[in-house]
Amino acid sequence: MSRVTQGVMPAKLGIFNLFGPTHLTAVDWNNKDHRRSIAASLVQGVYILELDRQQNRQGPQALAPAWWDFFNFQLNHVLVDKVDNSIFGTIFESQFPASNCGNSETNTPKYVIAFRGTLTEPDTLLRDLKLDLGCIRNKLQLDTRFEIAMKFVKEMVDIAGATNVWLAGHSLGSAIALLAGKNMTKVGYNLETYLFNPPFFSIPIEGVKNQKVKDSIRFANSVVKAGLVVATKACKYNKLREDDESFDVLSAWFPYLFVNPNDPICSEYIGYFEHRKKMEEIGAGKVERLATKNSMRNLFLNALGRDLEEALHLLPSAYLSTNLDQSPNFRRAHGLEQWWSPDTQCQLILYQFQ
Repeated sequence: MSRVTQGVMPAKLGIFNLFGPTHLTAVDWNNKDHRRSIAASLVQGVYILELDRQQNRQGPQALAPAWWDFFNFQLNHVLVDKVDNSIFGTIFESQFPASNCGNSETNTPKYVIAFRGTLTEPDTLLRDLKLDLGCIRNKLQLDTRFEIAMKFVKEMVDIAGATNVWLAGHSLGSAIALLAGKNMTKVGYNLETYLFNPPFFSIPIEGVKNQKVKDSIRFANSVVKAGLVVATKACKYNKLREDDESFDVLSAWFPYLFVNPNDPICSEYIGYFEHRKKMEEIGAGKVERLATKNSMRNLFLNALGRDLEEALHLLPSAYLSTNLDQSPNFRRAHGLEQWWSPDTQCQLILYQFQ
């Protein structure tokens, strides 16, 4: 996850009129590409808002407001980390007529809660890296930054209703949005969620070039995980049954995942969902249904006596959008700017857990 820092946008990308999606002068909220571009722009606004704070850019010198003003949003509230006082999230409120918001025909949100990822600036780097490590260790839910995020997500849903609230995040921020979305789904609220370059905490098998080798590794991994689940059930049946039920509840939630095949931080989501489909096709669907609910790390820790934890990155269902363009380097592959570019070509596939 520390490699996330290499993908953060250079400061010049903060100038909306030069690098933002200014082509979206007429927004069609039913257009999935428009929604993707706007959600990415609002997340970019959080990045730039924190950079404005660090560099003391205020008033006309501030660069961040253009990233939401252009789309007729206003700043409702900023989410501040208690440890380093950095801005890690923002609640944006749309200025559209109330009749347009939360409407299935218009797809217009009333509020968007957006979370930035890792910033390499001295004021934020150490704190953000600690959060990155917490994600890897599956401990994000214990951090005060996530607790603050979760508090405001609950409050906004209570105020406006689930259909009026979107979540969005990039990299580390997408991990926060993902966990918040999971928690809300478990209590009956499915929030529309946009996750850009969400981290998948596993060995990046997707990087293997030989398809047969890649498929063999995934198959072996599934068989081992399913075997560990069956062995563990003998002594911890109740706990595993609770985890199965939790995964089944999440299957009704369809977050939008935006991944780049050249980004090792998120590309494993491609194989994660494709492999599930292949296992069904060869008649091994039952094996994969056991394996897909658990990470290898958590199963091994459980075998050593640790309580079984729900892996942050695993999802039963999703709209997976893959960038089909070739990215020349890691920074471009992990960068947020690809998701608002009008030239980006994406393949969108719906995966639904049965």
